[in-house]
Amino acid sequence: MRTLTNGFLFFGYVFLAMTVGAFLWRAGLGVGAGAAATLGVLGILGAAHAIFTGIAERKALRAEIGSVRQAHRLLADAMEQTQNALGELATAIEAGALTRTEELTGEVRILEDLVAQMSVSIDQRLTVTPMVAPDTAEARRHHQSNQLLKTVHEALSENRADLYLQPVVSLPQRRTIFYESFTRLRDSADRVMMPAEYLSVAEGEGLVPAIDNLLLFRCAQIVRRLARQDRKVGVFCNVALASLGDETFFPQFLAFLSENRDLKDALIFELGQATYEARGAIEARNMAKLADLGFRFSIDKVQTLDLDFNDLQRSDVRFLKVSADLLIEQLLDLDGGSPIPSLRDIQAADFAQLTRRYGIEVIAEKCENERQIVDILELDISMAQGHLFGEPRAIKEAVLAETDPPGDFVRSTLISAEKRRRFA
Repeated sequence: MRTLTNGFLFFGYVFLAMTVGAFLWRAGLGVGAGAAATLGVLGILGAAHAIFTGIAERKALRAEIGSVRQAHRLLADAMEQTQNALGELATAIEAGALTRTEELTGEVRILEDLVAQMSVSIDQRLTVTPMVAPDTAEARRHHQSNQLLKTVHEALSENRADLYLQPVVSLPQRRTIFYESFTRLRDSADRVMMPAEYLSVAEGEGLVPAIDNLLLFRCAQIVRRLARQDRKVGVFCNVALASLGDETFFPQFLAFLSENRDLKDALIFELGQATYEARGAIEARNMAKLADLGFRFSIDKVQTLDLDFNDLQRSDVRFLKVSADLLIEQLLDLDGGSPIPSLRDIQAADFAQLTRRYGIEVIAEKCENERQIVDILELDISMAQGHLFGEPRAIKEAVLAETDPPGDFVRSTLISAEKRRRFA
């Protein structure tokens, strides 16, 4: 637009100068006078245009400089406000962290008080004289049960609960794609206690949810640690039927998982077949709540392959762990029989494909030798677990220390256990 305007002005100046020259020529002053007048007027108009244009440009430049200065002042004010806001935010975060630390400290104190109360309750139980004759088998069993209860309680309260992981591998590559987690308690002499030793006592005293609570929290932290190392593997986390039906434990369990839905693809909850089949309406409903959050289930300790696959699919069971020996026995050593009596058209080689149609992947567990793997591959089973691929190994203490749960995470289960003991 500016170029077009300058063009019109130039032609206007030329026309005006030629008009003055023509006027002088017509007045009889000659061609020379007319040409000189034309050039003179054109020069004067050009000089005037340059002067006025310069004045206008300087004025516009001063206006732009003023605008830049104003913008700079606004930017400086904004930066100052931002710095102040960041300072206030840092102060708020620091204050919030301190408050959270104080809250956790308070929770730990409450936990310690509850543990102390439970210790008093256990001490009272241990000091009660049994209504049986001394030096009898029943008296000895009573004493052993009390001692084991005390050992289990001390292991939980003193954080002598270790996390073990065993790899689950893909076949035939044998690449680790999952881990199964186990909890092992240690007594005061650091002797590892197997679940068979303490589960009966723990179940009777309502301590199983506390053990499951600890296992869940640590599994979640291990999954996050593996994710930071770009190792996208899942973890099978065993959960007891008592935990699924516990009115105190399960709501907190569900709340924790609701806040950590990003773990839904990495945490798989595992139940034994007998446990799964023994679940009631409450346990089934609570499993459905976990499934609504996107979490999956696995069934292990399978005793028969003649299962209700429709029911497993409805319950969001996605993995079926069957011992290698049972797979070989019921699928390969048939002597012409059907592997699944309720589905007589299914052949042994079709079993893995059958489960996949229901969204269930079979995992051969308790694999001990290479011969079993040859047979398992023949059955088109793509995952396996067992001592052949790696024994359960304890997580290092330094890593385990990072996975210690906050006090409130196990507080409610200790309260529940104390209530059970009080009203028993």
